[in-house]
Amino acid sequence: MDLSVSSKWIGHEKDFNDLDHFQYRINKLQGEHPSKILAGGYLEPRPLYTTTSYDKIGNKGRESRSIHLGVDFWLPAATPIYALFNGEVVTAVNDAGDKEYGGLVILRHREEGLEFYTLYGHLSVDSAIHHKVGAQLRAGDEIGVLGSCAENGNWSPHLHFQIMLSMLDFKIDFPGVGYYGQLELWKSLCPDPNMLFKLKGLSGKHTAGNDEIIAYRKQHLGKSLSLQYKVPIKMVRGAGQYLMDQYGRKYLDTVNNVAHVGHEHPAVVRAGQEQMALINTNSRYLHENINELAKELLETLPPELSVLHFVNSGSEANELAIRMVKSATGQRDIIASEVGYHGNTNMCIDISSYKFDGKGGQGAPEHTHIFPLPDAFRGKYRGENTGKQYAMEVRHQIDNIQAKGRGVGAFIIEPIISCGGQIELPKGFLAKAYQYVGEAGGLCISDEVQVGCGRMGTTFWGFQLHGVVPDIVTIGKPLGNGHPLAAVACTQEVAERFANGMEYFNTFGGNPVSCAIGAEVLRVVKREKLQAHALMVGTYLKQQLNKLSKDFPIIGDVRGQGFFRLGTGRFQDGALCRPNGLFGQPNERPRHSYEHRWP
Repeated sequence: MDLSVSSKWIGHEKDFNDLDHFQYRINKLQGEHPSKILAGGYLEPRPLYTTTSYDKIGNKGRESRSIHLGVDFWLPAATPIYALFNGEVVTAVNDAGDKEYGGLVILRHREEGLEFYTLYGHLSVDSAIHHKVGAQLRAGDEIGVLGSCAENGNWSPHLHFQIMLSMLDFKIDFPGVGYYGQLELWKSLCPDPNMLFKLKGLSGKHTAGNDEIIAYRKQHLGKSLSLQYKVPIKMVRGAGQYLMDQYGRKYLDTVNNVAHVGHEHPAVVRAGQEQMALINTNSRYLHENINELAKELLETLPPELSVLHFVNSGSEANELAIRMVKSATGQRDIIASEVGYHGNTNMCIDISSYKFDGKGGQGAPEHTHIFPLPDAFRGKYRGENTGKQYAMEVRHQIDNIQAKGRGVGAFIIEPIISCGGQIELPKGFLAKAYQYVGEAGGLCISDEVQVGCGRMGTTFWGFQLHGVVPDIVTIGKPLGNGHPLAAVACTQEVAERFANGMEYFNTFGGNPVSCAIGAEVLRVVKREKLQAHALMVGTYLKQQLNKLSKDFPIIGDVRGQGFFRLGTGRFQDGALCRPNGLFGQPNERPRHSYEHRWP
């Protein structure tokens, strides 16, 4: 019975923390194997130990206890348990508390000159405490019976059996779970109980390294695919703001910008699972879910943006937006910011200075027009009142396009420029730039793929910070909480011009499963007041970073909104750190993503 951190059998955290559900699954598995006893392994790294009762000895620290130091036998309550060896009772207590042992007996043995201890946890309280400390038991004597969940620490009935070579300083308890970082020490103190039973699969076979995975990737996956960290990490489980590797070690996730409401949020997981169990198909068929997602999304947008197209990624969203521009205006020329990034498709690369001006790039294509990064801290124009100057740079690009006898197709920009270093647009810049583009007959696109869905705190969408309404909004990463889902919102006028007779169809865009997930993500943001939470914690973070900047002059600028936040180095040519921003759950510390970019 695999209870390891990578086990799919134990399911989501809500499943293994639901006693009735967990017991049902055990009963079902036992029914499939009536002649066998279900058992759980030694040194198995487990995600099960989530209760606050473990916090007192480290689960809130840098490492959580996850390595199982005994073996488990899952049997019905009242099953009798017998001593394996002659021994003296050294502990016979009710170790009460959530996820504690409940009825607990520990025996001391002396066999052939060796002293060791055996631990029997999760017994009924009465059967455990009727023993007297110092009493002698013979091999084969009944130690007790398994307790029900009400008296065994709120576990499904089972025996936790463990061998120890020392009790250390423990009197009425002994850890049944240890830290992975102390694995060798715990192995030396708690030998493998399976040496007594010799059962297949119970002896620490769930901690394989990553060399084989890395070797296969190098041989068969694209050479441009990158891995994070000098020593790559294999992640097998997510929970809220944490990721967990195959050893059960927890990591505060400071990299992802897609787990918008937390990894594997139970409501989002349930929405996807329940819909996937019914049907998933394309949007040619009627289904309520696409309308439900549309309603949730439109509720957050200004009334002018009333038409939606659903796609699978932010890149697809920006690709579709440019296609809409060409249909609506008849023009191909796009104005974009220096160091802007808008996706990985051909068209998106063509308008992304971050890509075509970088390694492997070939500079701006003919119909892409780049203006200087509107960075009031270290850009071309510096200081508080630079918005009009940067807007004039957009005006110059309009003039250049018109000088070639062509018209402006669109102006695209993120409301906070992410890959360029979390650049907040100067005050007044966006409104003036939108004015110039509109007067030239072009459309304005707000790329909200990274900044949108409430991360700003003050507003739900980044463009709302600037008091403007774009013609097109592209939405991506956070909308699906890790599921591939994105959208394009536009005005009725743009939608009408795009519907020129050429059908737009996307096989997976707007499918019932994706829409169920997206709608629930938006409901979670609203229901759990995560936008307000992002504002509160993000404001606190900004205040603290500003305080640090007074003591550490290397911090030159603190910028961003809500959970889209950055502290940048005064002396670096790029950003010191780039937080993409994740919502924390209420009353939790914020989660941020920091990407070091040293010159």
